[in-house]
Amino acid sequence: MAKSKTKKQSWTLERTFPWILTIGGGIGFIASFALTYDKIKIAANPHYIPSCNFNPLLNCGSVIKTWQASALGFPNSFIGLGGFAVVVTIGVMLLVGLEARTLKRWFWWGLNLGGLFGAVLVSWLQYQTIYVIHALCPWCMVVWVVTIPIFLYTTLYNLRVKFIPTPVSLKKPAAFIEKHHGDVLVVWFLIIIVMILTHFWYYWKTII
Repeated sequence: MAKSKTKKQSWTLERTFPWILTIGGGIGFIASFALTYDKIKIAANPHYIPSCNFNPLLNCGSVIKTWQASALGFPNSFIGLGGFAVVVTIGVMLLVGLEARTLKRWFWWGLNLGGLFGAVLVSWLQYQTIYVIHALCPWCMVVWVVTIPIFLYTTLYNLRVKFIPTPVSLKKPAAFIEKHHGDVLVVWFLIIIVMILTHFWYYWKTII
């Protein structure tokens, strides 16, 4: 019975993982393209107002003009354009029939490390936009929303097919993530939502 259940879980992950990469990567690419477009327009005309400037709080322009938006010396959205294009390509390859297990271990390690870099970067940007810049960029938040599950489920897939070796000391945490991945994702998003609600409560209470 346990063996049958494991096969069913693996089948479910293997069937949904390509869609997570394709859809999440596609949405992330669109958001990165929009940010890149606005960055170029602002560079050409400092008075340009991005379409995602809704109010003083939800304001792409306030974030795009900061140094944090080019943390590595060039616009962060350039990383998104390249990274999400790769993610979409891999997702489509899997959807059209490429067997994931036929790809080399280093390939999946590379995707996982890229996802980890993205997750760390967006986590840092979340802190910066909420607590330092004091403004929220809608397109940036779209990138947050897709980067986190891409990283989580890439890691989950690599753990399940043993592409990532799990030391004995980490077997219990890894098993917990595999069993409760949905809960992990919800809690992760809830933490971000609570950060936004509590820090900007002075604004939210004016529109309730």
